[in-house]
Amino acid sequence: MAYVINDACIACGACKPECPVDCISEGAIYEIDENACIDCGSCAGVCPTGAAQPE
Repeated sequence: MAYVINDACIACGACKPECPVDCISEGAIYEIDENACIDCGSCAGVCPTGAAQPE
């Protein structure tokens, strides 16, 4: 199961450098490529708003 980033994202960028497969892209809110996500949870561990969640 891939992780997703919900509307609680404040685009702080904390998650992007933590992703070991570089599947997070910048935007108004950050997005995770669900086909590339390896379900490691690194993004969720650093997200200050809890926006990164398992799908």
